Amino acid sequence: MNKELQADVAIIGGGTGGCAAALAAARMGKTVLMTEETDWIGGQLTSQAVPPDEHHWIEKFGSTASYREFRTRVRDYYKQNFPVTPEARAKINFNPGNANVSRIAHEPRAALAVLNDMLAPYVHSGRIRILLNCKVEQAETDGDRVSAVTVRERETGDSFVLTAPYFLDATEEGDVLPLAGIEYVTGSESVAQTGEPHALPGEADPTDMQAITWCFAVDHLEGEDFTIAKPEQYDFWRGYRADFWPDMQLSWSGLVPHTLEHAKYCFFPDGKKFSLWNYRRIIDRTNFAEGTFASDATIVNWPQNDYWLGPIIDVTPEERAKHLEGARQLSLSLLYWMQTEAPRPDGKIGYPGLRLRGDIVGTNDGLAKSVYIRESRRIQAELTVVEQHLSPKLRDGQGSVVYPDSVGIGWYGIDLHPSTGLRTYIDVPSLPFHIPLGSLIPVRSENLLPACKNIGTTHITNGCYRLHPVEWNIGEAAGALAAFCLDHGFSPREVRNDPDKLKAFQDTITKAGVEIAWPKVH
Repeated sequence: MNKELQADVAIIGGGTGGCAAALAAARMGKTVLMTEETDWIGGQLTSQAVPPDEHHWIEKFGSTASYREFRTRVRDYYKQNFPVTPEARAKINFNPGNANVSRIAHEPRAALAVLNDMLAPYVHSGRIRILLNCKVEQAETDGDRVSAVTVRERETGDSFVLTAPYFLDATEEGDVLPLAGIEYVTGSESVAQTGEPHALPGEADPTDMQAITWCFAVDHLEGEDFTIAKPEQYDFWRGYRADFWPDMQLSWSGLVPHTLEHAKYCFFPDGKKFSLWNYRRIIDRTNFAEGTFASDATIVNWPQNDYWLGPIIDVTPEERAKHLEGARQLSLSLLYWMQTEAPRPDGKIGYPGLRLRGDIVGTNDGLAKSVYIRESRRIQAELTVVEQHLSPKLRDGQGSVVYPDSVGIGWYGIDLHPSTGLRTYIDVPSLPFHIPLGSLIPVRSENLLPACKNIGTTHITNGCYRLHPVEWNIGEAAGALAAFCLDHGFSPREVRNDPDKLKAFQDTITKAGVEIAWPKVH
């Protein structure tokens, strides 16, 4: 059964960028259709179960106002609904999980509740319609324009044909791009192509992409036994060691990403080594009244369950399924190893009290609804961000390139996990950077915009443009651009290339709380 739906803006993908895009377009008075493959909107914040990775200025500046609103609402969600201790409640920058890596580590289901609340006024009024469990299957084009996109509902098999003046690709892997014939790249560019010091020597490799990770949530009840059945691929993963890795995959060892030195981890904090338990802890039970939580809870998104044995983009369905299952098996094998064989500082073996918390991630099997995708297809854009734009070593004290068409800002180190080309970490500094509008404008297509990790970056610069606040900013800029173009009868390309139109758009998003330049003090 085919159903035809029409709106001002059709957003394919309901992840972090998709939600920000929908919010921006709706706030500017536009009707929005947003699809999502799973039954949870939010992407890396929710269905992929990754607490926010952010820079250290995030509490004061360096994100959009709507992203700060999201963060405030997460804190309020806990303060209003949980018995937060007076000490924790008094903290201006309350962090539910007190994680090492995140200044606002929280449960994926809390992020889902907040995102639904933020979108609720527009969903209830009918301005936004969300189609859950819908995967994109087809795109129709008319010259340089996308005319329709078809998505299929997984359970019923119903198809929806979406039409709109503007389409945004906010899928985790840039799925609309090949269907619509949009020019794009994948994998690792060569030094000859980009001139980047950390690009591939020799030929480019479109299949060389960052590792994926199937995250999961656990808590720990000492004295209990929640040991899972032995995973099918456990023996393989127990014996696996990559050539570039210092120890077995299933061990308390890894690499320091920026030095590639051997790192020794501890599980629970011991005051000496880096604690994996605290790394992405999403509930610190000491933040709450005694008895609220029987245990802390943490997200397992660690070096030990990064999967790099093959890409899942632009491969056969069989190859994709093989690697997705491999990523699941690696995560389950890591859990089983921790429950049964992991060495403990007290001389015992294993932590059988580790309990999968499927309720936290919204699944029955305990693993996140979706695999964590670090690297997508990327549009061939009017402007591609390269390492030379933001490397401290290459900018000689000038700061990053300040693009005249900036539509946002962000900062994170160039952080690339081991790749499917069996290459180790690339982890080098970057400067606080800007998001050029040119990176959102495809070289040819007139009415399709990228809205997440699929903008005009390279394999290298994707490593710092892929994090939560930047993806949110990209989505917000894309949604606002579509609405602005509809209001004024401009094309995105005209807005970028006409100084007066560009200034009018930048004024519009600045008034909405998008920071397009870094403050002088940071």
